[in-house]
Amino acid sequence: MIEKRKSITLAELLLIVAIVCLMVLLWQLRALLVTLMIAVVLAAAIAPIVDYAEKLRIPRWLGVIVVYISLIAGLIGAGLIIGPSVSEQIQRLANKLPIYLENLRIVSENVAMRMGITQIETIEQFLDIQSLIKWAFRSSQQLLVRSFGLTRGIVGGVINLILALVISGYMVAGSSSLVKGITELFPQPWDKRLANQVVPISRRMGGYVQGRVLVSAILGVVITLSLSVLGLSEFALALGVIAGFTNLIPFLGPVLGAIPALIVAIPQGGLTFLWVLLLFVIIQNIESYVLDPLLVGSSVRVHPLYQLLAVLGGTQLLGIIGAVIIPPWVAGVAVLLENLYLRPKMLSQGQSSTIEVNN
Repeated sequence: MIEKRKSITLAELLLIVAIVCLMVLLWQLRALLVTLMIAVVLAAAIAPIVDYAEKLRIPRWLGVIVVYISLIAGLIGAGLIIGPSVSEQIQRLANKLPIYLENLRIVSENVAMRMGITQIETIEQFLDIQSLIKWAFRSSQQLLVRSFGLTRGIVGGVINLILALVISGYMVAGSSSLVKGITELFPQPWDKRLANQVVPISRRMGGYVQGRVLVSAILGVVITLSLSVLGLSEFALALGVIAGFTNLIPFLGPVLGAIPALIVAIPQGGLTFLWVLLLFVIIQNIESYVLDPLLVGSSVRVHPLYQLLAVLGGTQLLGIIGAVIIPPWVAGVAVLLENLYLRPKMLSQGQSSTIEVNN
């Protein structure tokens, strides 16, 4: 029996070449793609506010300008009010960090000896604080390199952030014509199907960003006030701000925000350390079971495992920036998957089962 060899047609060959060229082009434009991804997330976050302003008969372009001016003014005002105190506390915290780490080493050695580890060499190998510090700094540098590597430094990162703000403003101001221009590139009936998904995707992504920011702000205030009550008022504001910013990263953020506070609490005594640890455990549970389902989960509707994978994957690819912007993109892609595949599949299966019953 003679086997027939399938030959590649000229059209298939050209398609393969075009796909390879497209992948190379996208790789060369990866910095621009990241900027566009950030712009889409920002646009989705402010779109509901601009839509509300449009209902009040405010021109859409003017609504975008007012929203951005208000946000920038709010950030500048907050920076002027708490910025000097936060900067001073962080500087003092950095100066005292070697003392806190030494206290951590002593406490860790005492705990190890109570556990039955009496050999000094074993304890030093098991609790090598210097190696842990080097590992932490090396990991932080790698995350920063991934975050700013595409933009060639901090200055490039700031420029790309400004560019993302401008692009997101154009996206929101001219959303109707922009969506129409993109969806017209697709054949019927996919042009209308995709156009109908823009609003649900925007709501899902915007709801995620708004909920995440609101949860982080609430937790930052609560942690600041709680640490002040527990006797860490010297660094309470700085630790609260750090915890608030780290909480923008789902799952990993609360743990990262708790570490500085626990290190500072060690010299205050075991009771203070336990109270601070209990505080963060309670806050973590409140965030996981109350705030996230109420303010974030209700709008995202993505399984926590997929959110965690999105955070880890985004961190591997783009560092800290990826951990923040990839989860809302996963939420947006979930909308397409639900509305264009899962629901039609369920409807077709329901119709098939109905026909079988009738027969």
